[in-house]
Amino acid sequence: MKNPVSITSIGTISPLGSTEEEIWKNYKTDSHLFSKNKFQDEDFFVGELPISVKDKITALKQENSKYRNLDNSVLNAIMASRMMLPENVTSFKNAGINIGSSRGATGLFEKYHSEYVNTGKSSTYSSPSTTLGNISSWVAQDLQSEGPEFSHSVTCSTGMHAILNGIAWMGSGMAESFLVGGSEAPLTGFTLAQMKAMKIYAAEERDYPCRSLDMDKRKNSMILSEAAGLIALEKQASKGHLVSIRGIGYANEKLKHGASLSRNGECLQKSMKMAMGDIDPGDIDIVVMHAPGTIGGDLAEVNAVKNLFGSKLPAMTSNKWKTGHSFAASGILSLEMAVLMLRNEMFLPVPFSEFQQQPKKIENILVNSVGFGGNSVSILIGK
Repeated sequence: MKNPVSITSIGTISPLGSTEEEIWKNYKTDSHLFSKNKFQDEDFFVGELPISVKDKITALKQENSKYRNLDNSVLNAIMASRMMLPENVTSFKNAGINIGSSRGATGLFEKYHSEYVNTGKSSTYSSPSTTLGNISSWVAQDLQSEGPEFSHSVTCSTGMHAILNGIAWMGSGMAESFLVGGSEAPLTGFTLAQMKAMKIYAAEERDYPCRSLDMDKRKNSMILSEAAGLIALEKQASKGHLVSIRGIGYANEKLKHGASLSRNGECLQKSMKMAMGDIDPGDIDIVVMHAPGTIGGDLAEVNAVKNLFGSKLPAMTSNKWKTGHSFAASGILSLEMAVLMLRNEMFLPVPFSEFQQQPKKIENILVNSVGFGGNSVSILIGK
């Protein structure tokens, strides 16, 4: 990128917590954050929001009656936006907002569809409350912002695509700043059943049930989690900015089926190469992998890194062994992990993975995100 874009603030809620202090503290442990809960009389490993965050969302609904009938995907995004902004949000009054979701209002969809099946009628607000655009529009309402706002869905890479959108809007001169990200509330019976039907969900009782970047695993081990993540982007570097986005990349590849990825992760090779631009592969210190814990997905991404970097392999890591997969929000959580490693100058490895190589320095980190449909996004950040 000729003109790097500044990341000035990050706000997330996830199984890791909601404040930078508790998130970093949880990252530095070798413990995962999963629990086993029952959905439709069946047990699933899941990554839930901490009680402290759930209490804040409950308080959010109590403070404003308009929020009581919103889906959790919307409420999660509102809470994440409040975690990232100071009390005085006037500086974001004209910022654009693009918050996407892979699944959208899953909980309300299931509720209203069940109601329709049982009664033959639909509730008055079933349509507006399940519209995907609710996420960005209600965050805009909460912040009282006046800039453009829109939502989108590009499956699991949705949050990272929001970053691309924000950069494109700012590059066109149509906006000076953007709040971008993803929000997901997928812990519902039907959503979990869909993942189980694909035979990709974790089922084994192990010390680490999600085996992200375990290249010897014999079974798929993806686990879903609820989360939301927002990032503030600005064209010009401000005094308090966190890091710079130095490169962006995106790609698609030909599909064999709806959830496939080529064995060598061709789309990932293309997106990483685009994001790196003219930077020597040896200058990339860490790659934060998408690595959902599936056999095929993890192998394809590792093969992509090996094909692109050759003998100059960077350190590789992921956070899904700890947090689970939060669909649209997952890329934002990965980017936050990269920012924290940069700021604290500390590498966070996957404890059971063969990839334990420590980087010699921590200056340039590449972050990957992949979605159903054979698409990928890679973003390069640096100090």
